[in-house]
Parts: sequence; C-alpha cells; structure tokens
Amino acid sequence: MSVTTKPIWASLILAATLAACSQPTETGPAGADAVSGTATSESAPEAGRFTILVGGTEIGALEILPSEDGYAVEYEYRNNGRGPTITESIALDEAGLPVDWTISGASTFGNPIDESYAYVDSEARWQDATGSDQALPEGDAFYVPQDASPYWLAIAARALMARDDMTIPALPGGELRLAEIDQLTVSNGETSRNVTTYALSGTSENPTYFLMDDRAFFGLITPGFAILEAGYEGEDERLRALAAGYGASRFSEIQARVAHDYDGPVRIRNVRVFDPQTLSLGEPVSVVVEGEHITAIDTLDVATQAGETEIDGAGGSLIPGLFEMHAHMGETSAFLNIAAGVTSVRDMGNNNAVLDELIGRIEAGEVAGPRVHRSGFIEGRSPFSSNNGILVASEEEAVAAVETYAASGDFIQVKVYNSMNPDWVPAVIEAAHANGLRVAGHVPAFTNANSMIAAGYDEMTHINQIMLGWVLEEGEDTRSLLRLTALRRLPALDLNSEAVQATIAAMAANGTAVDPTYAIHEALLLSRNGEVSPGVVDYIDNMPVDTQRGARSAWADIATPEDDANYRGAFDQITETLRMMREAGIFIVPGTDLGGSFAYHRELELYQNIGMTPAEIIAWGGHGMAEYLGVDDELGTIAPGMLADFFLVPGDPTVDFRELKTIALVSANGVFYYPTEIYPEFGIQPFTDLPAISQPR
Repeated sequence: MSVTTKPIWASLILAATLAACSQPTETGPAGADAVSGTATSESAPEAGRFTILVGGTEIGALEILPSEDGYAVEYEYRNNGRGPTITESIALDEAGLPVDWTISGASTFGNPIDESYAYVDSEARWQDATGSDQALPEGDAFYVPQDASPYWLAIAARALMARDDMTIPALPGGELRLAEIDQLTVSNGETSRNVTTYALSGTSENPTYFLMDDRAFFGLITPGFAILEAGYEGEDERLRALAAGYGASRFSEIQARVAHDYDGPVRIRNVRVFDPQTLSLGEPVSVVVEGEHITAIDTLDVATQAGETEIDGAGGSLIPGLFEMHAHMGETSAFLNIAAGVTSVRDMGNNNAVLDELIGRIEAGEVAGPRVHRSGFIEGRSPFSSNNGILVASEEEAVAAVETYAASGDFIQVKVYNSMNPDWVPAVIEAAHANGLRVAGHVPAFTNANSMIAAGYDEMTHINQIMLGWVLEEGEDTRSLLRLTALRRLPALDLNSEAVQATIAAMAANGTAVDPTYAIHEALLLSRNGEVSPGVVDYIDNMPVDTQRGARSAWADIATPEDDANYRGAFDQITETLRMMREAGIFIVPGTDLGGSFAYHRELELYQNIGMTPAEIIAWGGHGMAEYLGVDDELGTIAPGMLADFFLVPGDPTVDFRELKTIALVSANGVFYYPTEIYPEFGIQPFTDLPAISQPR
C-alpha cells in the first residue's frame, strides 16, 4: 500500500469521514446537544477527547469542544505518513440540529477542504469539493457533507432516534437510516458503562457501525480501525472484533440471497468462449459445470440433459476469471470483485488475523470472495509506519518475520515497505528466497530502485516508487506524501536520460517485474474538483451518492495552473515509461490498490495506452496472471477439467474493451452469481438484466 492505503477498514472509514446535519424542525431529539450543556437528565456525559487507533496503535485524536451554540471539532490522524486534518465549527438551534456548519483543513492526500452548509429561511445551501448547490427540502432532510469528522454520527443519531422509523431524506440525495444492532457493556478498568451499537446507512455502499451511551457519542468501530472515548482504549481489540462480527452477519445474509449453488450440473448455452492462446472468441457452444469444475464444452446441437440447470448465454462472451494483483482484501471488495469477474486476487498486505478470518469464511462459502494469494507485509518501525502485517525494528526481526510467513505455508511472497532500513533488505531477500518465497516491495526511504533491483527484488511495487529515484534529491523522505507530490517533477525528466535507461535495463537484465498500479496514478494525477475522474465515467452514475461525490473531487492539492499541468504531465510520463518497460521485455503485473472491481476493469483498459489490444489485455489479466502465480493448470482457461471460474459478458470485449465492464453472470468455483442481484445490496444500480434460467424438471 503506497499510493493509497486500502486495508480492510478502508471502506468504512471513508464513510465515517462524511458529515450530516439537518435544518431545524419543530421538535428535536431528546437529550440532544449534551456537549453544549443542554442535555436532558437522561443523557450521559459526553467526552471531549477520543483516541483514533489502527490495529491497536494510537494514530491521532478527535476532540469535541462545546461552544455557545454548538461544537468546535478537531480531527487528525497519521497512518503510513498521511491522514486528514479537519477543523469544524457547528452551530445548532435550540433543538440541537445544525443550522450552520463549516469544515476546513486537508484530506488524506492533501486536497484542501473548504466546505460549508447553511439552512436559512427554508433553503439549504452548501459548498464542497464538487462545487456549490442549494435545495428547498419538503420537510426534514439531512445534508451529508463530503468531508467532516466522525462526530457527525452523534448528531445524526440523536436526530434519527427521535423519528419513529429512524429514517430521514438526505441531501444531496439518498436517505439516512439508523438501526440498533447491539447492547454492550464497556469498561475503562475502573468503571463500566452500557452502550448501544448502531448502524447508519443509506448514502454509501456499507453501513457505518458506531457506539452511543444514551445520547452521547462513545466511538466508531471497524475491524481494523476504531475511534474510542479516551480512557477506553483497552476495549479496542474486543470492539473491533465485534465490528467484524456485525459485518460478517450482514455479508452472510447477502450471500444467502445472491449465491446460487445449483443442485446438479449447470449448462450455459449459446456462449462464445475466449481462448487466451489464440486471443479470440470461438463459435457458439454450451459450457457444462458440475461441482467446482468445467466438465464439458458441447456444440449447440447437444440437448440439455435431464437434471441440468440451463442458463441462456444469448450469444455472449464467456471470459476466464480475472486476477487483481494488488488487493488489500476486505468483505466489500471481496463481494464486488466477484461481481466484476475478478475471481482471484493477490493480497499485498493486510491485518493478518482479519484476513485469516475472511479467507476462512470465503472458503467455507459464508461470503462471496475471490481466491486469495497472500503477500507477507513487513514494515520497519518509525513514526511513519503503516500499521499492518509485521513491524520490525532490526535486521534480525525482519528475517524472523520472513521465517514466520514461510512457516505458515499461507504466503507466496513477502512485501517490503517504506520504513524498512535499506541495509536489512538483502538479508530479507536471502531468507525469503531460501524459503521459496518471492520478494516484492516499495523502495524504502533514503534509497532507490536500482539498489533494490541489485539486492534481488523479484518485483517492484508501484511505478512511482521507481520513478521517484530519478527526480528526488538526496535525503528527501518518501515516508511522507512527498512520494506522491514529488511526481509533479516528472514532466521535466528526460526519459531517454542515462539514469532512466539504466534502471530499465537493470530491471530487464535481472528479470524484475513491475506492479505499476496504473489506475491509482490516474486517479491521483488526473482527478479534479468539480470534474468526474476519467477512470469512473463508465459507471459512476450507477453508484451511491457518496461515491459519486468522491468521484468529482481531487485527491491532491492542485492549487495553480502550473500544478495542474505538472500532474497531467506526470501521468503522461508514467504512460511513456510503461511503454518503454514493455518494449524492454519487463513483465508488467496489473493491480489497482483501489479495491479492484470496477477499478480493475479500468486498470486493464488503461494498458491500451501502451499499445496492448483488448484481446491481449483480457488474456494477460486472466491466463497471464494464472501463469505468473503458477496456477495455470487449473485457472485462466475455460476447458474441461479446469476450475469453473469465468464470467459472461453480453457483448464482445475483444473488439471494444468497455464491453468487459457489463457482466451478466459470474461463476466462482462453480457457485453462480448475478451482479444484478449483488449490486443493490451495496446501493449500486444494476447494469444488466438477469439471464434466462431454466431449472431441471
């Protein structure tokens, strides 16, 4: 995780950094505004400070200060050398509902935050990163800002608790829904308190789980990330486990609705099978699946047999399952990758215990998810550490981490990260190779790609990690946002220079592959406030409101026309570097670091920029990665005896790659899924109709 961090908790914490408020109503929630001193006798005292933790490590704080008519809020954390800094001023009416809200600061990747909301004379007005707008709500409605601290949960909860159905329309769209999930007792070691777990949903892909003590905010919980009232940090591990359990129950219920494990053989009739060897679609056939395997490919004159379920492929294209090679797998991305035809992933670093649990549930059929090939994440301890995998403070600990991963038998490689001491890397590589593990990684701070290639890296992770070595000054620290913002220097770089050509030649000579994460660089360098990011134009209108707004926001701080030109030029330089690497014979590995799914379709699509055809890309993203991982004897090809991992596309993606993005059916290990059934579970509008299905008589 270098260009962005996408651990299991990412989707929930993105939801939890939104904000919500409402215009005044005649009646407000009982006990509202506990912080500002107007609470009823039923309200518990509300704390002023909350600790932010990742995997048990403190990374920041949320501070709530009562003001005369509301709250002042400060929210900041740093994980992996970056994080948001947010200041809020919230004014409330006598019912405890916001009438004025200003939010300032910077987002995780530096995009300035200058957001405001006001409700005056029955009109709601707001300004965010996408622009400004207004509305005349017919009755109550919550405005959901783009960027705010998670304290909005307390404000929203108090308002929703006062409504019989705990539901309210949202601005600019959707609705907020509150549901009580659980009753808990928490302790700080001296006193115990009763708290309630709630789920808030309606404008994003997933609910957000948080805790209230009556009307007082107590905390936010996810499997890897938590915000807890100061003094209760000892409850972190238990509460995060409970959050994982809440999510597990939800996803198990979704799985029960959308997974089709048919009793008996399944015949997908009238499909054209993609052959990765010839890069072409065959004549229409029927493909038969029984259990986990493909058992036959028949001509269309072969009748459907007794006991078979028949699915009408309607002449569409049947494509081998794809491999997302830079994942940080969580339950949401597991489900959405399946819906996108991504039936295998390579996880590039995670909370090991949380991922263990998820893989077990996928393999048990409790939740949908791809096959997971795991990387053992090793990071050096520093103030900039990414709090994942195994953190080490010496060469001996680094080698021991390799041995731990090797002994488990669950990992195919280790991944070296930013804060690793470069002097320890040769010993890590030696231990990994001795144990049959590959080595991939970032370029640790204060060294360069050439040194890591010479040390024996099998794969370089992220194209920026390589290219920074050509533009950084000695001593510049890439453990910070500099590893992203320094890309502005790339347009001035001569790609034919000796330094650039020497690195490319060294990679080719040593057989060092590259995992460029092309799509995330597009998002970083080409997203602009108020414009739809180019990578999402084909699907963004079908996504939840929060996702749509995020797609119209910049990631970086692009303050001047010069910044704009330099970031755009940097993406062009990345594209040309990838073209040169491909021409030099360097093996390229496609992965997103964006969760896969729709983003993986875009990752693949972008490689047309460097001269690859749609058919080449489809073969490479499936069979090519199966070969790279050594599993091509059972995956990557649709043929009798192979595992039944494939997906059905109504059109012909070998002619127009965009056809790959519209999927009607997915088989993952012989279990059938229809994206049209999956997407509404995540607030996404479906893209296709269900295929015609005939059950056996």
